[in-house]
Formats: sequence, structure tokens, C-alpha cells
Amino acid sequence: METEKGIILVVEDEADIRFMICRILKDAGYTVISAPTGEEGLQLTMEHKPLVVTLDRMLPGMDGIEVCRHIRETPEISDTYVIMVTALGDPDDRIDGLEVGADDYISKPFSKREFSLRVQAAFRRMSSQWKPEPDTELVYGILKLDNDKHRVWIEGVEVNMTITEYKLLLHLVRNKDNLCSRGELLTEVWELPPTLNTRTVDTHIKRLRQKLGAAADYIQTVRGAGYRFSVLD
Repeated sequence: METEKGIILVVEDEADIRFMICRILKDAGYTVISAPTGEEGLQLTMEHKPLVVTLDRMLPGMDGIEVCRHIRETPEISDTYVIMVTALGDPDDRIDGLEVGADDYISKPFSKREFSLRVQAAFRRMSSQWKPEPDTELVYGILKLDNDKHRVWIEGVEVNMTITEYKLLLHLVRNKDNLCSRGELLTEVWELPPTLNTRTVDTHIKRLRQKLGAAADYIQTVRGAGYRFSVLD
């Protein structure tokens, strides 16, 4: 029987680490399933549609980058919250994971507390607990958001976004013309302490700009401080 918290999938090829992560999550009350390979992890994602997947970057066969890419390209599971797990000291691996659509990353070795914190934040955001105030429709220049349905259009063409990308864009839009620091975005979008992983914010901004296309310039970089949403004349 599944718990009220929902399902989390752990994809990790090292048995000891997989067992440890599963134990942490089960002790926290989650329903946990696991897989030792990327191929099996992708199959279980399709079958069980977990709210959250923790995905090792280095896997035999199909690696974590490929699994994440397939998740994002498959409509039935594209909204899955993906936490990429990477080896400490490999910043390029972390960036690669975020650029293909991972919502967050955790570096090995990690503390049980940090791991639990990241997963708890992910579940809060993926569950019905996150219900943005219904501005209903927001229109700025060529950008339109339907906040009731979490949909985005650029020049009338719909743009598919993950929940993280949508929440990031929504926070920037709601604070139009005001500076949003990286710490503020980590807190408001990821529900994480403001001192953690600023590269996560920067990489998601880059990905968000790519998706916005002709409206990419609406998100301005304030050097050394953060970002600002402003519609250019």
C-alpha cells in the first residue's frame, strides 16, 4: 500500500549506496522503488510514474543524462521531478544534468540531512501543497502565462516547461522589474536554504531563456546580484 507521500524512485548502480538511500527515504515515510540501471529506471518511471526520481549520473549502459533526457521528452512522465546525483568534484557533470532538465543535483558524498532536505522540498513542490495564487492570466509583451493551468505561450505558441521552470518564471514575473537574488530564488523556487548551489539557479535560468526564445531577453542578468524580469520596449 502506498503512503500518502507518494512514490520515489532511486536509480543507483552501487548496491550499498542504493540500499542506504532507500533506507533514508523509507524511514522518512516514502514509498520507495529502486533500479540498478538506467534502462530499468526509465521503465519503472513509465510504469509507476513516481513524483520524484533520484538519478545517479554515472550508470552502466544508459547513463543518468540519457535517462533524464528521455524523461523530459516523454509526455507521460515529463513532469517528473529529477534529482541528479553526481560525484563530488565533477562540476561539468552537474551542469550537464541540469541542462538536460534535471531539477536539482546532490553531490556525493552527501549527508543524510541534506538528502532528506532536498527530497522533502521536491515532494512539497510536486504535491498539491504547491498551489500558486490564481492570477489566472498574466500577459507581458509576447509572453502569456495561464497560472490556473500552468501553461506558457510565446507569440501564441505554447512552450512546455517543467514545474521547476514554470515556478522560476512565475516568481520572476510576479516580481517584475525587481531584483531577485540567487538566494531568494533558491528559497522561493527550490525551497532550499539561500546559501546552497547557486549554479543550480544560473543553469536553470539559461535553460529557461532557451525555452523562452524571442522573449529570452525579458530575463535580465544583474551582475553579481541575481536576475530581473523586465519587458523591453
